[in-house]
Amino acid sequence: MNHITSRAFRLGTVFTLLCFMGLPTAQAAHHHRHHSASAVSDPTRMALTASTALVIDQTTQQVVYSKNPDPVHPIASITKLMTAVVVLESGQDLQEQLTVTQEDVDTLRFSHSHLRVGAKASRLDFLRMALIASENRAASALGRSYPGGIQAFVARMNEEAAKLGMKNTHFEDSSGLNSDNVSTAHDLAILVSAAGTYPLISEITTTASVEVPVGFRGRRITFRNTNPLVAKAGWEIGLSKTGFINESGQCLVMQATINNHPMVIVLLDAHGHHARFIDATRVRKWLEAHNHQVTVGQL
Repeated sequence: MNHITSRAFRLGTVFTLLCFMGLPTAQAAHHHRHHSASAVSDPTRMALTASTALVIDQTTQQVVYSKNPDPVHPIASITKLMTAVVVLESGQDLQEQLTVTQEDVDTLRFSHSHLRVGAKASRLDFLRMALIASENRAASALGRSYPGGIQAFVARMNEEAAKLGMKNTHFEDSSGLNSDNVSTAHDLAILVSAAGTYPLISEITTTASVEVPVGFRGRRITFRNTNPLVAKAGWEIGLSKTGFINESGQCLVMQATINNHPMVIVLLDAHGHHARFIDATRVRKWLEAHNHQVTVGQL
């Protein structure tokens, strides 16, 4: 499949979700309003710590659970899913060697990094480090190495968001360190579905760990997935990304198959280090207990 055909296929897949989430036609807007109003929205049905939660059945495109889904939130490293989409859409050589520079050092939050200035690796390995271990310097280098630099890259991120119909989403950087990277649960569900059409993103984000020779004198460093659920028995996860800064709280987005149904799960602003993973487990158990017989409109 060539790039143009592949692009058309991915957009066709995402269009199905857009049409049920108020995008881009008036008829789809009607469906979205109906689903938002009638979805299982009583937060007492699940004791989630996340202030915002949204669960969508990708087979039926129904919102089967929602809790406070409309506020615009800082999304932290969930941003890196869009970073990956733009890198792959740009067609840049994944084997090209990139180098961490002083420009990639976080001077906003002074976050820890396993990547020293001067470390070299392929663009593919930088993508792996950004998506698996949420390495901010890796995400910065991916954006900086884009034609036109980081400003052009971020502009492309926002163009891609607009193209997908993510009307309440805005990006300011490629890592998510900037709290002005914001979105809603509905928009992030669109992003998860879009990113999930790229097999490489699905493969990378569900990898438990990766070793990359970026240490001193080429020493191999292990980068572990920030979502431990990808290696946990009982989970069938197709895509995953975590995020955290103080302003966003603990965030998690996933595509997971539960009761033979592919589900998009969005959890934003959870409280407590493991809270987002506990919330995700509660969502899974809730769906399993209902045997996926919850339908739109049932409470």
